[in-house]
Parts: sequence; structure tokens; C-alpha cells
Amino acid sequence: MTGHHLSLAEVEAIAREAHALQTDKAGRPYAEHLAAVAEGVRVRGGDDGQIAAAWLHDAIEDDALPVEWLAAAALPQAVKDMVLAVTKRPGEALSSYTARILATPGALLVKEADLAHNADPGRLAVLEAATRTRLTAKYAQVRALLGLVGDVSTPDRKNPANPETR
Repeated sequence: MTGHHLSLAEVEAIAREAHALQTDKAGRPYAEHLAAVAEGVRVRGGDDGQIAAAWLHDAIEDDALPVEWLAAAALPQAVKDMVLAVTKRPGEALSSYTARILATPGALLVKEADLAHNADPGRLAVLEAATRTRLTAKYAQVRALLGLVGDVSTPDRKNPANPETR
């Protein structure tokens, strides 16, 4: 796409509006999660495209925005690719999902920030024990498939499938 691209402020506003009626598993406004993931990408050294993808990372998966919107949006193709890469598809095997993330430049950092916020002990502590246990195991499995070791990653983590990217 050529010409004007949406600014980060415009992407944030669109994401906040799209998710305005949603809450997370703890009943908090969903936009708080989006903001935390965008900030997580920023502090890990992500670029504006990765930050934009972080704001939109759940928009398609959560049906907050239709995939047609993303296709037509005034966004760089790389941002669209990252959003689609981190969008889990119904019935999709985790191995396929994580392979797509690893194969898409920039997407690993977005997913890493998403997992970090999802697995935050403070967020998990308010959930029922069974849900907390299930989600903790799920997030650990995804981290392992993505090659994300340890609880905290370094800001300069490189995608092993795309060494030129973060």
C-alpha cells in the first residue's frame, strides 16, 4: 500500500474502539491488555510497525474487527502480516500457529509481549485456580514452541527464523 498509513495514535484509537465492550478473563477492560502488549513491544525495542501490530494483535481473533478491515486498512503490509501471524485460527495446531509466528518478520516480539502480559502473576492471581493452572501451562507450552526460554526476555531478542528482525 502506498500513501498515508495510519499513525500509531490512530491504530490505538481503532483498537480501543473495536475492543471497547470486551473485558479480559478477570473482568478488566480489554484495552488494558492491548496497551500493556504495545508497551511490552516498545520496551523490548520493537519498531512502530510492531507496536501497531501489538495494538491490533487480537482484533481479528476476537472478532473485534473483520479480516476484510485489516486487508483494506492503511497499514504497511508487514503490520498486516504480523497481525495475521499472531491470530490463532479455530482448530489450528499450536505447532502450526507457532511456526507461522516464527516465519513472519517481527511477529515473535509481538507474541512475546502478549505472552508476558498474559502470564503476569498479578493478572493470573485473580483467576480461579483451575483456570490459572490451565493458562499457565498453555502459555509455557507456547513459549517453549517459540523458543522463548526463561521468564523474562532480553529487549534485543532476535527471531531465529528472521535474524534481521526483532
